[in-house]
Amino acid sequence: MTITLIILAVTCVVSFMALNNGKLMDDLLLWPPAIQRSREYYRLVTYGLVHADFGHLLFNMLTLFFFGRLMEQFFAARLGSLGFLLFYMGGLVVSILPTYLKNRSNARYRSLGASGAVSAVLFAFILLAPWARIYVFVIPMPAIIYGVLYTAYSIYMDRRGQDNINHSAHLWGAAYGVAFTLIIEPRVLSHFIGALLRPGGL
Repeated sequence: MTITLIILAVTCVVSFMALNNGKLMDDLLLWPPAIQRSREYYRLVTYGLVHADFGHLLFNMLTLFFFGRLMEQFFAARLGSLGFLLFYMGGLVVSILPTYLKNRSNARYRSLGASGAVSAVLFAFILLAPWARIYVFVIPMPAIIYGVLYTAYSIYMDRRGQDNINHSAHLWGAAYGVAFTLIIEPRVLSHFIGALLRPGGL
């Protein structure tokens, strides 16, 4: 889980630095005009290194820690030692692209946080172990049930659009996690369907 720990460490260090340095935060978060006018394409990745507050950072990094370990092994076995890093960075870019394209002329829009990539990791894990028990705010539930509830909630909140959370990135990240995993290893689909039919066999 070397890559997972490196991502965790870098994200935590940069996030803590940015929380105490407004200029650094502004230089790394996703601000459409900086990409549209100044070609600062690196922001499509670096926005995932900064977070709004400690709670935002903690939730994302705990999720990454618990589910990233297994997914790192999965992708390393198929794509090499940097496979998980490729997957994670792809999750950052793919999950934010629709929002960026929608807001590329909106100078008031800003986005930050690793939630889209973390959603990709979580949903890739659900494909491999849909009935694994996970804990959501200390409440145990099967991973697949959480996935369904998470998706429904994100769709509902995205349509309402009444908070400052980028629910669209969560959904695109989840879709990317599923699609990337199935492209890399198509046999996962039959495994997933078989596992769903045997909830007591896992």
